[in-house]
Formats: sequence, C-alpha cells, structure tokens
Amino acid sequence: MANLSKCSEKTKLLMGLLALQLCFAGYHIVSRVALNIGVSKVVYPVYRNIIALLVLGPIAFFLERKERPPLSFSLLVEFFFLALLGVTANQGFYILGLYYASPTFASAMQNSVPAITFVLATILRLEEVNILNRHGIAKVVGTIASVGGATIITLYKGFPLLHLTVTEQPQSQSQGINFAAENETQNFTWGCIFLLGHCFSWAGWMVYQASVLKKYPAKLSLTSYTCFFGLVQFLAIAAFTETDIEHWKIASGEEVLTILYAGIVASGLVISLQTWCIHKGGPVCVAVFQPVQTILVAIMAALFLGDQLYSGGILGAVVITVGLYMVIWGKSNEYNNMVNQETEDELRKHLIMNKGEEDSSSCITSDIP
Repeated sequence: MANLSKCSEKTKLLMGLLALQLCFAGYHIVSRVALNIGVSKVVYPVYRNIIALLVLGPIAFFLERKERPPLSFSLLVEFFFLALLGVTANQGFYILGLYYASPTFASAMQNSVPAITFVLATILRLEEVNILNRHGIAKVVGTIASVGGATIITLYKGFPLLHLTVTEQPQSQSQGINFAAENETQNFTWGCIFLLGHCFSWAGWMVYQASVLKKYPAKLSLTSYTCFFGLVQFLAIAAFTETDIEHWKIASGEEVLTILYAGIVASGLVISLQTWCIHKGGPVCVAVFQPVQTILVAIMAALFLGDQLYSGGILGAVVITVGLYMVIWGKSNEYNNMVNQETEDELRKHLIMNKGEEDSSSCITSDIP
C-alpha cells in the first residue's frame, strides 16, 4: 500500500511538471499569435501585468497577512529595481526577441538561464566554484556550453530542416527574394540578441530576488509588488511609445484570449504550479524538465504557426541542454555533499559531547568514597 501511495505521488509530480512545461510552451505560442494579429508590443505586457496583479494581489493579501513584514522606503526601492529586471526588461526583451525570431528559439535560449544565473551568482560571490573537483568542473564546463549554445543560435542559422519546393522565379523577383532573405537573417540575429537580453535580465532577477527574499520572505506579496511596479514602468514607457488610442483597443476574441492566457495562466497558474512542483520535487527536478518545454514549443510552432526549423537552432538547443544538465548535476551533487558533511559534523559533535559527558561522569564516580 505504501508503494502504491509513493508511486501515486511520483505520478502526480510528473503530471505537474509536464503541465507546467505545457503552460510555458503555450505562452510562447500565444504570445507569437498576439504579435501576428497586431497586438502592440507594449500594450500586451501592460494588460498581462494588470490581470496578473488582479489575480495574485488578493491571494497574497489574504494568505500572507500574518507573515508579511512591514514595508519601508528601502524595500519599495528594491521592489522597483526588482520589477525593472524581472518584469520590464525581462518581458520587454522577450517580446522584442519573439517578434524578430520564433517561439522555438525563444524557448531554446531560455535553457541557458540557469547557467547565466550561476555566472552572475559567482561574480557576486553568492556561489562558490571549486575547479579542483569534478562537480565544480561540471558547473564551469556546463556554463561555457550553455553560453556557447546560445552563441550558436545567434550567429549560425543553418539550413532549413523542413524542405519546401521552390519554383523558379524571374531575375527581378529572385533579387527581391535574396534581399528579403538577407533582411530576415538580420532580423533573426536581432531577435536572438534581444532574447539574450531577456535571459540575462531573468537570471539577474532571480539572483537579486534571492537577496530581497531574505528581507521580505512573503513570496506572493513580493511577486504582487513586483507586478505593480512593472506595470507602472510599462505604463511610463507606453506614455511615450503608444500614444495612439487605437492600439489600446481590444478588437477581437483572439486578442482577449491571448491576453487572458498571458495574465491568468502564464503569470497566475504557472507561479502556483511551479511552487507546488518545487515543494514536491525540489528546484533541480523542475529545472531538469525545462528542455521538455523546447520540444513542446517546436512541435506546437510547426503545427499551429507553420514555423520553419533550422539546423543551427537545433544544434544550439542541444548544446545548451547538455550544458544545463552539467550545471544542474554539479550543483546538485555539491549540495548533497554539503548536506552529508553537515550531518557528519553534527554526528561527530554529538558523539564528542556524549563522550565528554561520560568521561565527566566517570570522574565524578571515581571521586565518590
């Protein structure tokens, strides 16, 4: 009976992890659809954060009333900069990158976030690197591989994997096609550069968030404040870039669905589901499943958007995934070794104390006439 219960828990965790990656994959596709139908690149994140704030704000208010620390001006300043990294820069670079590239490449580039996070944490001395053991070497090599894979995607597009029949064109049309192809390659490169900015801002947000959480451990409330300040920052940007009121109007059901998915599923459901998965399986388990998202996005993008797959993107995604697993393996084993060492130290300390008490007791007994 116990084995059946254990198996059931593992099945629930597996289903939860797959659902999480499916929600993430759906966000890539939905965001691309939103851009294709003409939703503004600034209006889209504004509406997304409004919905996310409406969903998360009340939940945080009621669930964390007792554990929420008092606010201070310094905390509000940190929330502002946290939003600048985690919302404004993160979502802004992502939308720009997705506009010029594709959902598949956006998802593939995101696999480099754990490695970039490791680099930033090491620079800030929040993470220790010991290149004298295999775990430290694995983290360093994995980081280099992840960054290298992202570089491959950015600089090498490669040949298309889904070959289409092309009919012969007149010379004038052929020149136009060549110009369009060059322009497409340039846009793709810019898309990858923006996606790299997205990955760096995401990684920086996670590193910065870790330090803010020590001062303000109410996670949902912190997320709500981050959404609020991110919304204020996007509104400030929109005041200069989206002055046409027509761009703010929702003109179709498709636009409503894409915005609702981004706000409710990508910002609300995903946070809850990710928290549950981390609680049940740990952060390493969640990170290991991240490449599944790239596979799901590639399939969905080919089926629903007709996106082309290129060899450079596949090669870069494979290199990034290998690097990701090396970083996770090195980090996981170092953590386990640290826990085992602490357990051994505690046991040794306990034995020494017991031995000392026995010796003291023997001395007292020997002194009794």
